[in-house]
Amino acid sequence: MIPVSHKAKQFLVLAVKLLIVGAAFYFIYHQLARNEKLDWEKFTALLQAKLSFWNLSLVLSLSFLNRFLEILKWQNLVTVLKRISLGVAAKQVLGSLTAGLFTPNGIGEFAGKALFFEKSNTKKIIFLNLVGNGIQMVLTVVFGIFGLLYFNTVFEVITPKAVISLFIVVIMILCLLFFVKKLTVKGYSLEKLIRKINEIPKAIHRKNILLGIGRYLAFSHQYYILFLFFGVDSPYFLLMAAITSVYFVASSLPTFQFLDFAVKGSVAVYFFGLMGINEWIVVFISTLMWFLNTVVPSVIGSYFVLNYKAPWNP
Repeated sequence: MIPVSHKAKQFLVLAVKLLIVGAAFYFIYHQLARNEKLDWEKFTALLQAKLSFWNLSLVLSLSFLNRFLEILKWQNLVTVLKRISLGVAAKQVLGSLTAGLFTPNGIGEFAGKALFFEKSNTKKIIFLNLVGNGIQMVLTVVFGIFGLLYFNTVFEVITPKAVISLFIVVIMILCLLFFVKKLTVKGYSLEKLIRKINEIPKAIHRKNILLGIGRYLAFSHQYYILFLFFGVDSPYFLLMAAITSVYFVASSLPTFQFLDFAVKGSVAVYFFGLMGINEWIVVFISTLMWFLNTVVPSVIGSYFVLNYKAPWNP
């Protein structure tokens, strides 16, 4: 009975691996092949005309830097539990990215990283992943709010009354969180979360923030450079304000990783449309950003998923 049970378990693990990788590739193909807004002949011709070897090298370097900084962030956070090599951190980040490709807001990444560690560390790994993603979200909100306010001075996306109302709502939420921080739900509270965050050494927090800022600057400026390559001539601060606004608004909308480019693309069409930038350029750049920063790392991550070996079942 034991050999049969072991073989059945091996088959189940293999089936799950193939399901994750198969689903990831299916959703990538589905979004690229059936996107009615993409004219692939025009897209290919435009790439050949606009992207030289050096331009392409710069864009690819920023994609690498974006993911490399994320790997360094994870390696840094995991030192709370144990030290891991850069290669192991890369395997965990890319493998979990593939696993989270078709889950809401990349939730699968949390479970994906946890699978690389002993079961007893599952909650700690999920918490550390929350800290890593949390700082990235905070940066998106901070840069996004300033970008939106600046963009709003040129193109009135929201009225001054709406801006004041928004700030009042934010202040009210912060006050509410302060008063209910001791409220406990199933053993969890905001106060307990803050205490656990403070237990992480400050040096790790500082490095996490710096790497998060570097990552944000990498992918936002990749977006900016692609607009320059495609002939968009707009003031730097205005274009960057639009980019940060797009990321801010898009990040607040619940979505799946494989639909990320569609959501960001739709939001981008609105913001960049106000600047008079052609819709097809915005769609192409949004798709290219998604392909370089999500699809390519997910394809690499599929190798690590297929070669995954549970640490508690060598």
